[in-house]
This record gives sequence, structure tokens and C-alpha cells, in this order.
Amino acid sequence: MNKNGHIIIIEDDPDDQFLMEEAFRTIECSNERVYFHDGLSVLEYFNSSNSVPFLILSDINMPKLNGFELREELNNYVRLKLEYIPFLFFTTSTNEQAVHDAYSTLAQGFFVKADQFSELQQILKLIVTYWKKCIVPNSI
Repeated sequence: MNKNGHIIIIEDDPDDQFLMEEAFRTIECSNERVYFHDGLSVLEYFNSSNSVPFLILSDINMPKLNGFELREELNNYVRLKLEYIPFLFFTTSTNEQAVHDAYSTLAQGFFVKADQFSELQQILKLIVTYWKKCIVPNSI
């Protein structure tokens, strides 16, 4: 796990991107954030880059390739598996089927987008803090 790597955020709503970036800044997250509007552009990114992100936060409902489809595709990337990159869903889709489908793709987490900015800050801080402290095989 590359704890100093960038955070990939797949979010097609520019307002949500703005709020997330502001929240990351206020929690003093030092990891660079890289935003994508759809899952297909993330696949293109990984096909043309050897970078190792710290974690991936993905919306579910996106154009071209939704979050579930993206996760299934990324599960085929052996390089990413060996780097232990956490893949988390961060979405407004809160029904039981969405949660089930998320964990069926071997996602490491499912979080609901907060209505309040302070709650968004708390959630993002929790996520970053947890994964920074997490021990994975390649960090021992």
C-alpha cells in the first residue's frame, strides 16, 4: 500500500467534486487528489500509468462505466491487487441491493455521501486515518 500516493476519486458531479476537495483540504489530507468523471477514464488512466494510488473512492451511478463495472474491471488488474489499493464506494445509492452488489465486487467499504459538510469532513478523515494506519502484507 502506498500511503503517500494520490487518492483517486471517481465522481461525475462537479459540485460533489468541489465539496470533496474542500473537505480534504480542511482535514489537512496531504495526499494529492485526482478526479475522474467516469469509470472508463479511470481504466484508461491505469492502462497508461504505473502510478500506485493510496486509495480509490468511487461513485456508483456514472456515465460510460458505472462503479460496479469499474470495480469488476479493476479486479482483473493483477498489479493493482499486489499493491493492496483500497477501493471504496462513496455514493448516494443507499439501498440494500447496492450495498450487497458493492461488497460482491470485493470493495473494501461502502460510504454514503453526507448531507452536511461537517459530516463529509468526518467521513473522509475517518477513511484516510483508517487506511493510513492499516497494515497490509507489503507494508511489513
